[in-house]
Amino acid sequence: MRRYARQLQLTICAVIFMSFFGACKAKVEPLPAKLFAPSGKGYAEKADFARLEHEKPLTAADRMTLTPENIKIATQEQVDQIYARLTAGPIPDGSYDGQMFFPVGNSSNTRLAEIVGGGFKGALVNFKVAKIETLGEIAWKGKVFYKNERVLRNRIEDLAIFKPLLGQDVGSIQKQKVDGKETWLLFPAKLYCGQSLLDGRRESVIIDYAFTDDVPGYREKPDALVGRDGLAVRDEIRMVRPGFYLGRAYMKKAFILNFMLYNKGVAEKGQAAFKAGGTVEEDCYVGLQHTTALAHKG
Repeated sequence: MRRYARQLQLTICAVIFMSFFGACKAKVEPLPAKLFAPSGKGYAEKADFARLEHEKPLTAADRMTLTPENIKIATQEQVDQIYARLTAGPIPDGSYDGQMFFPVGNSSNTRLAEIVGGGFKGALVNFKVAKIETLGEIAWKGKVFYKNERVLRNRIEDLAIFKPLLGQDVGSIQKQKVDGKETWLLFPAKLYCGQSLLDGRRESVIIDYAFTDDVPGYREKPDALVGRDGLAVRDEIRMVRPGFYLGRAYMKKAFILNFMLYNKGVAEKGQAAFKAGGTVEEDCYVGLQHTTALAHKG
C-alpha cells in the first residue's frame, strides 16, 4: 500500500505542477450576512446549530439563492451553518456532477498532509490550495448513485493520475457515458443514512468506502487507497434543494474538504414544487427540530 501511495503521490505532484496557472473566473457576490449567526474563532464562540435553525431557518426561497458559485466563496463557518440547517432529502439516484472546494483562507494542503502523513506531507505541503482544487477538477468529475443497490461509484474522466496504479489493466474498469463523454467508474462506496459528524441532531446520507470489497467492479488498485486500510474516506451529504447536494469529506474521521453535487435534470424537475411548498421526500431521519418554516415561507 505504501508503494501505491508513493506512486500516486508522484503523479499528483506532476498534475499539480502542470496545472499551476488557472483560468480567471467571474466575480461572484458573497452570501448575505443576514443568513448567518455571528461566530468567533474559538469553539465556544461558534454558533449553536439548534438555536441558529430556530432563529434563522433556511426557507425554500433562501435555498434557491444558494449556488455552487456563492457557497464556494463562503467561509467554512458559513458553509457549516448552511449544512447544519439542511436535511438529507432523498438519497440521490443517477449521475451527479461534482465540484470540491476547500475552506476559504485555510491551508488545506497542510491539513491534508497532517492527516495522511508519511510521504504525502513533503509532496503536498508547499502547494497552494487552488492547485489541489485544480487537481480535483481534472481527475474527479462527480458521482454515480445506484439508490436501489445502496452503492455509489466515482466518475473519473482522466485516468492519467492513476496510471501508476492501474498499469495496462484498464479494460475491465466500468464505464458510463455522461453528456456524451465516456467516464470511468472507480472508488465504489456504500450508501446509507447515518449520523453526521458535524451535526448529530439529524442524519445525513453517508458515502462509506470502508467495506467495499464485495461491491461489483471493485479493484484493489486503486480502490483500496480510499478504503479502511488506506485513507479511510467517509463522505456525507445533505440536500440544498432538489438535484443539489452539499457534502463533507473526512479522512480518518478528520474533516478535509467540502464538495457539491448537482444533477440538472433532477433540479429542473423538482424546482417548481420545491419553490411552492419546500417539501421533499426524506429517506433519512430528520430529527426533532425539522425546519417547519419551509412549508409556509417558500
